Amino acid sequence: MSNSSSLNEFLLLAFADTRELQLVHFLLFLGIYLAALLGNSLIITAIVCDPRLHTPMYFFLLNLSLLDLGSISTTVPKSMANSLWDTRAISYSGCTAQVFLLLFFMSAEHCLLTIMAYDRYVAICRPLHYSTLMGSRACVQMAAAVWASGFLNAVLHTGNTFSIRLCQGNAMEQFFCEVPQLLRLSCSDSYFREVGVIVLNAFLGFVCFVFIVLSYVQIFTAVLRIPSEQGQHKAFSMCLPHLAVVSLFLSTGIFAYLKPPSISSPPLDLVVAVLYSMVPPTVNPLIYSMRNKELKEALRKLIQWVQCQH
Repeated sequence: MSNSSSLNEFLLLAFADTRELQLVHFLLFLGIYLAALLGNSLIITAIVCDPRLHTPMYFFLLNLSLLDLGSISTTVPKSMANSLWDTRAISYSGCTAQVFLLLFFMSAEHCLLTIMAYDRYVAICRPLHYSTLMGSRACVQMAAAVWASGFLNAVLHTGNTFSIRLCQGNAMEQFFCEVPQLLRLSCSDSYFREVGVIVLNAFLGFVCFVFIVLSYVQIFTAVLRIPSEQGQHKAFSMCLPHLAVVSLFLSTGIFAYLKPPSISSPPLDLVVAVLYSMVPPTVNPLIYSMRNKELKEALRKLIQWVQCQH
């Protein structure tokens, strides 16, 4: 294969050869996917329906749930379908769409987590200026910037990835189309431009990470100055879920794209891919609802309303 234009399809990783194990894989992924759909849909519905949750923090949480729904829907259904129909194939256009959408949702989520850290910083460290800095117009503009930056990054990344020459076959050791896997199929002299884009993204991601860390250093410094234990507990309950989500999302994503080739192996790549593509969208609703009384109350009322309708 001299270049990517001669490819009609790619072959994804087959989790199992026997029909029984393929069905186990299908059912396992189906359970995870339904859990992510249910959790994020409940978060979105509760925030939309409860006027008390029409605040900047919950507005950004709604956007996070939308991004999580998009990212897990990009990869998991195709893997489930392949196991169900006993195939490994994904079309060239389907692979391109997977790469674009996954980069779009993950890039946007990274930017959104940074803005959510800024929101928490303003709420705790500059409460008197909160209504000015985080007004409805500013929040909408920040959300629009998040989605636009994710789109632009995905266009750049996807265009670069699929412009390289592929001469190492079409089989990938992953259950979805992933940029590092595509680079392994490239000719040795044609992937440096895409590596440069990855390094640029890593630098921008590092800048966002530093911003988040600095924000939380100031947040925790301010929280520890709060005289009442109840005030400290409320502040921590607002910040710790976001910090847990950031840590899980960034650590697994950065490791997946920047780990040295010397430690790369198919089992490790698979575990890391599951961690960054499936675990955050599934556990984010649980993390945010566990320590949030307002959200738990809104979810309880929503579930009671649904039960009354039946």
